[in-house]
Amino acid sequence: MIGILLVLLAILWRISKPVAPDPRMVGLAARATLYALPTPTPQRIVVTQVVVVTQIVVVTATPASLGALEAAPLTADIATPTPLPEAPPTATRALPTNTVEPATPTAEAVQPVAVRAVAASVDATANQENAPPPANDVCPISSSNQYVAIPVAGGGLDHPPAQHADLNLSLRGYEAIDAARTLINKDGPVDGDPPQLAGLFSDNRAPQFGQPYRVYDWDWGCAPHGCRGDLLDAPQATLVVLHMYAGETVRIPRRNRQIYGGGFKAMVLYAEPTRITLGYTREDSVANGYAVHIENLCVDPNLLALYINSDANGRSSLPALREDETIGVAALGDLLIAVRDRGAFLDPRSRLDWWQEN
Repeated sequence: MIGILLVLLAILWRISKPVAPDPRMVGLAARATLYALPTPTPQRIVVTQVVVVTQIVVVTATPASLGALEAAPLTADIATPTPLPEAPPTATRALPTNTVEPATPTAEAVQPVAVRAVAASVDATANQENAPPPANDVCPISSSNQYVAIPVAGGGLDHPPAQHADLNLSLRGYEAIDAARTLINKDGPVDGDPPQLAGLFSDNRAPQFGQPYRVYDWDWGCAPHGCRGDLLDAPQATLVVLHMYAGETVRIPRRNRQIYGGGFKAMVLYAEPTRITLGYTREDSVANGYAVHIENLCVDPNLLALYINSDANGRSSLPALREDETIGVAALGDLLIAVRDRGAFLDPRSRLDWWQEN
């Protein structure tokens, strides 16, 4: 009985005391748990596009006095024109009371687009010895005139307009010469429909000339945009002062041939506040038709604004003008006029060419 009792007590004691875990079994269980976790899948990040966001600044031009122009240049590659020799225009005369103002333009084939005057740089003439006076305090700063741009057909520029010596006459420059200040009769053939310079005047009067000049030739091969050559030796004069009344309205030289439906006779190839170049074709070039350079003119601010806008938009269209439309006023003094045919400078005093009715 005692033996049986001891066995029962041993069993009860064994049951009441937990069995210590086998260290081998514990390690096996730990390894099984560790290796049962899923292996992480390798990931590779590939950059397919990098987007860089930069600040965009929109500048809105507002009408401003030409006396406080602070506009940025239209192109980044604008050089200062070569200084020109001294050429002071003759003082203007008083405007007669019977001067006829040009008629208000009307819409015909093309609807006119009103363009507000915008700030335009006058730095291109700031350092020139014979440049027209700055327009700051003399030229009008606003206008009620309206102008349109027509499609360009042909031509095209190989140089920025302000650095193009066929458009910007100030690059070439000119020298005064001793020559007659009257109309001259030339020998040789005469075109039946050349631009008539009397159309510059409101009353189509006979001209009164001032100092004649010779324009410099241009060497297109001596620099990226060319450089000044020698004075042109023929014809005798290639630029002349044309006396104007003080504040007189200026129109385009008239011609019979239209370049675009609706009475358009000329296109603006180049314009600054005090100079303008007109072409009598729809080509963006002076190579295949007549062209007229007018210096020392207060260009109409709305016409200038339209040219600046057309140039900035790629010159696929340029301002066009009818004979009755104002291009500016002679508020700076007498005008300086040069005439060209297929690029060649001709004598603006020729009666048989440019003053056939005088």
